Amino acid sequence: MKVKFYLIASVLISLISISSYAALPAIDSQGKILPSLAPMLQKVNDAVVNIATYSTRTTRNNPLMNDPFFRRFFEGQRGGQQTRQSVSAGSGVIVNAAKGIIMTNYHVIQNADRIKVSLIDGRNFDATLLGTDPDLDIAILQISAADLKQVKLADSSRVQVGDFAVAIGNPFGLGQTVTTGIVSALGRSGLGLKGYENYIQTDASINPGNSGGALVDLAGRLIGINSAIIAPAGGNVGIGFAIPINMAKASMRQILQHGVVKRGQIGVSIQDITDQLRAAFNLKNGQQGVLITGVGDNTPAKRAGLKSGDIITFVDDKATNSINVLRSQIGIKNIGDTVTLIVLRKGKNRTFTLPIGNPQQFGSRNNQPSLSTDLHPLLAGASFKTSRNRNGVFVASINDHSVAAANGLEAGDLITKTNKKRVQNLAEFKSALRISSASLFLEINRNGQMHLLAIR
Repeated sequence: MKVKFYLIASVLISLISISSYAALPAIDSQGKILPSLAPMLQKVNDAVVNIATYSTRTTRNNPLMNDPFFRRFFEGQRGGQQTRQSVSAGSGVIVNAAKGIIMTNYHVIQNADRIKVSLIDGRNFDATLLGTDPDLDIAILQISAADLKQVKLADSSRVQVGDFAVAIGNPFGLGQTVTTGIVSALGRSGLGLKGYENYIQTDASINPGNSGGALVDLAGRLIGINSAIIAPAGGNVGIGFAIPINMAKASMRQILQHGVVKRGQIGVSIQDITDQLRAAFNLKNGQQGVLITGVGDNTPAKRAGLKSGDIITFVDDKATNSINVLRSQIGIKNIGDTVTLIVLRKGKNRTFTLPIGNPQQFGSRNNQPSLSTDLHPLLAGASFKTSRNRNGVFVASINDHSVAAANGLEAGDLITKTNKKRVQNLAEFKSALRISSASLFLEINRNGQMHLLAIR
């Protein structure tokens, strides 16, 4: 029996050591061999830094100074102005030790007058801000220091739900703290946090101050930058979000090369696949993708032959199941790079290879169709743009199988009233659409004649 027990223990220990050097054995007080994250953390902790930001704000103590009439009586005086300095704490990750390059969140250093980086060995340095990507919530810093350690970057496209994850950062300004959990979900979006949302969700505890810190796998490789939490009670409830490192790395590459991030596009309007669209296109159960609702003129998509009604299912052999995933897949590319799309058209897969274009060369922004996802469920499959003389909203394209088309809406219609409210541009149109979710009442101009449409 003892022989069998030792044989099983030996096999388990071997599996642990093979799966990851992070889980090397440790010995407890009873002499039993136990797995531990300590060896991995000894390699990674030195690369995670604390970030303190300092900003100054000027306020007026005298309320009369807020009134232009009374302000003139205080000319030549300070008028009760008071300067206050605010301090906030966050985290960062050293990704290039030789050059002192640190990756963190944009919101950690936003509006900072001074950025101070503290290492785990007690050293402190003033950091230089090299560039930011507010749409992704990434900022790149640099410090001048010797003997730095960096963390190895993983391929976040290979991360799977159920993988173990370790969060390292500076929660509540306490100093470096390690928490563990698993990857709870991938591709989280629709949170209203930033322009590009394709988050890794984890239950490893992330709290205020962890922002900009590291989310690593059991091998100590960086899979994401901790960025946000859902905290109804003000603290961690097991739902945290990290920016996939592949996306963050693409932003960093452009910042280091150009100082700014310039994202390209292919020139299409897109729509998530709804249950109604799934039925209209006779999609199989489980079939996922993103519907193209419009193709702009003078765009790579137009030149490649993409059409309204095509469904993008893969980008560079990676599955595409939502508009946020598609935007992220295109967003990590540089302008001029090529991308290969697999598109479902009339039930058959077709492959298109096209370059990533510069949106500034597509023509006027107002002349590009707006995303249907920004509008209303009953308008899925249609795209819109402000008319040239701004006297309404023009129906740029519409899918023949859509609910709106079935209720009589046609491409070329000029919508002048929505839910009895006058609309002159897309912003007013979107506002009027919020009045009702169950039905829409549109007044349209079609070939010079007025029509009333009720869409349900």
